Amino acid sequence: MYALVDCNNFYASCERVFNPSLRGKPIAILSNNDGCVIARSDEAKALRLPMGAPAFKFEDFFKQHNIHVFSSNYPLYGDMSTRVMRILEQFTPDVEVYSIDEAFLEFKGYENFNLANCGLEMRTRILKWTGIPTCVGIAPTKALSKVANKIARKFPEHTKGVFLIDSEASRIKALKWFKIEDVWGVGKRLAKRLKSKNCHTAYDFTQLPDDYIRKEFSIVEWRLKQDLLGKPTLRLEEPSPKKSIATTRSFESTYADIDNITERISTFATSCAEKLRKQKCSCHMIIVHLSSDRHNKDQVHEYGSKMITLPYPTDSSLIISTQAVAAAKQLFRGGVKYKRAGVVVTGLVPNNAFQLDLFASENPKHKPLMHVIDALNKKYRTHTIKLGNQDLQRTWKMKQERLSPKYTTNINDIIIVK
Repeated sequence: MYALVDCNNFYASCERVFNPSLRGKPIAILSNNDGCVIARSDEAKALRLPMGAPAFKFEDFFKQHNIHVFSSNYPLYGDMSTRVMRILEQFTPDVEVYSIDEAFLEFKGYENFNLANCGLEMRTRILKWTGIPTCVGIAPTKALSKVANKIARKFPEHTKGVFLIDSEASRIKALKWFKIEDVWGVGKRLAKRLKSKNCHTAYDFTQLPDDYIRKEFSIVEWRLKQDLLGKPTLRLEEPSPKKSIATTRSFESTYADIDNITERISTFATSCAEKLRKQKCSCHMIIVHLSSDRHNKDQVHEYGSKMITLPYPTDSSLIISTQAVAAAKQLFRGGVKYKRAGVVVTGLVPNNAFQLDLFASENPKHKPLMHVIDALNKKYRTHTIKLGNQDLQRTWKMKQERLSPKYTTNINDIIIVK
């Protein structure tokens, strides 16, 4: 059996944990640079605040309906997500973290257990220990657990936040109620094609012949059908090393000077190097790109990209930053107002297995230096040590005018109980 545990309105719930006065009130969370709405509470959804709404266009709407608007507080959300996932690992070792607020669990050897009670215990423990409300869907397959989770979320009073599909009758009833466009893995285009074949519910989809699905669609849709029939084809995914690592950001404002550009590029390159070391990999190639504001109709859009091939693989922040900054200087054009930049490291190889170069090698002092820097930054949970060409005050220069305190990751923001 599989379970899908989904945190309800996760970003908004995180804000409410440390600010209980927000309970029952509409909340909206904005994207990077306070651009658009990326998360809404149920109260905000009831007011018909659209997902992706540009913040600057909806300022009057926010004030009119007393919507509490926050900048994305990723340190807080990431820490709360980790706490939730650690609690789930207490119930079974087989956990797939699907997203920041979702996880699949596989229950092996639980044939004689009451899984509905297990789901209620998970939900109760997470709420008690973190303050985050969740819903749990339990079923024989991952796709059906998604369906069960939706039902638990839709009918909280009847299900108490937990729904179990454990019989053929409950499976068929759930699939007949479930719309085809809401099925996990069915996008708008596929839903439109299926509806043209009079396939309007998940149950209708399971009645399509296998040969027809393979011919008209693909093996992916066939596997989805088997999963909805209760035959597991989608297993828990094991975490695998990334083939490339990227750090890209929009600036808080446009930059036309090389100093601000190189500072941002150095920060992005250092971030990539830190992720490389965390994955225990080194890179062979670095890609740097610069872009002007494509939404500004008053100037011609400029975009430039440059790839650098290194003579030897490295995970050193010093080398990656130096090479990335050099590439940015070559891409930079005077008079252009740049809005976005990024650094990508690719050609990744494990640190303990790569081809050495006979004539070039990394400075042997870099490895122990990077180890010490990572250890200190991890100990103090902040970028205490940076390169000299980075901004010493801020990691990301983003517009975050409505940022809530970092209650769990910054000692200065911890709540004081009197």
